[in-house]
Amino acid sequence: MRVLGLDPGLRVTGWGVIESSGHAVSHVANGSCRSLGGNLGERLASLYDQLSAVVAEFEPEEAAVEKVFVNSNSSSSLLLGHARAVAILAAAKAGIPVSEYAPNSVKKTVTGVGHAQKRQITHMVGLQLPGVRIAGADASDALAVAIAHAVTARFGGRLQAAISTGASM
Repeated sequence: MRVLGLDPGLRVTGWGVIESSGHAVSHVANGSCRSLGGNLGERLASLYDQLSAVVAEFEPEEAAVEKVFVNSNSSSSLLLGHARAVAILAAAKAGIPVSEYAPNSVKKTVTGVGHAQKRQITHMVGLQLPGVRIAGADASDALAVAIAHAVTARFGGRLQAAISTGASM
């Protein structure tokens, strides 16, 4: 399964693509999209175009995006929400199912600690994807989201099978 992980931001949206097969994950590509333009509409359109190009080039089967962390600055949270919507839209318009993960859930899945620091996340992503050259902190976070999705999907399938088996008894 090819997974696109997204770490949305209005200035910079990180992306990472991994391949997941059984227990193994491997790096395909990673990078970031920088919004261009003067006003909000231009910046969002720029992010959409860049993310659509990533989707077209790497053809992921599934996408995962980090949920918005709401902070005390509601204006910043709202702008982040716009960027998040654009990231989800770019995948959805290509027919790719999108899953959402809380930041602490991603951190816990990748590092074992729900409040891990960025350097810890980058380190663990590097260990799980040997030889990867990470294109920055946003790309690292996006790869972590993709890894978290692959792990969750793997165990979620087992859980669903166990539930189905139990229901048929």
